[in-house]
Amino acid sequence: MPRRTSPLFLPVAWAQNLAISALIGGLRLLPYRRRIPFGGWAVSHLVAPLAGWPARIRANLALVWPDLPPGAAARLVRAVCDNAGRTLAELYSPEDFKARVRATPIRGAGLEAILAARSRGQGVILVSGHFGNHDIARAVLAGRGLAVGALYKPQRNPYVEAHFRATIGAISEPIFARGRKGLADLVRHVKSGGMVGILIDQRIAHGAALDFLGHRALTATSAAELALKYDCLLVPVYGIRQPDGLSFELVVEEPIAHTTPQAMTQAINDSLAARVREHPEQWFWIHRRWK
Repeated sequence: MPRRTSPLFLPVAWAQNLAISALIGGLRLLPYRRRIPFGGWAVSHLVAPLAGWPARIRANLALVWPDLPPGAAARLVRAVCDNAGRTLAELYSPEDFKARVRATPIRGAGLEAILAARSRGQGVILVSGHFGNHDIARAVLAGRGLAVGALYKPQRNPYVEAHFRATIGAISEPIFARGRKGLADLVRHVKSGGMVGILIDQRIAHGAALDFLGHRALTATSAAELALKYDCLLVPVYGIRQPDGLSFELVVEEPIAHTTPQAMTQAINDSLAARVREHPEQWFWIHRRWK
């Protein structure tokens, strides 16, 4: 199990939450079509520089693409932060967000496999990364009557955690926090034929050393292990942001073949890497993925 992270000192946590709540509250005053791009602008111009994101993004880009021209890298830094801000604004607008993406087109051969699994009571694990908007699959499938739970990492800030969990749950339920109890609840959910979404693109200290974008990256194999142990489909999914910045395409790939946890997880890494190469501005390069 991942090591528990110490909570923030409460006065610091309170101040952080005040700033975050002010940003979210200000965004909600705007109509949705203006709220989302303004969220992108606010994060890329205000939040990201204060948080030190540009330097981290440039370092990750230099590792993966050392020959990337400086101008292209600068454009990617701005675009990555803009996408992060848009995603934040969308997640904190759950009802408007779900209404906006309800008619999102679905591409790929995996949807039929998911529907077939649901009809026979087989659990489904949707795997993705912090790419595009990572909650598109949950929002779109929930709008079609296919509720998708989520495994998430609780926030260190207890004040942020309260509204963060609530907004995730407003998109689709059930929600499972990483930890012993959350994992037990998730297992019961998929064993009973439920669906759950898991993101696997963050560094896990006890993960397997697998390739991601040409470099060793510690990666959790738990999604593949669950799929093997409980005979679940393991399906890569991606919500790809479209040029208008507001709409999406949902890509549902074919299920990963059941082999070994490491081989299956490497297949997921390869799938995500292909999407990142196609749309590098939509992946969250801010993570310390290759630490």
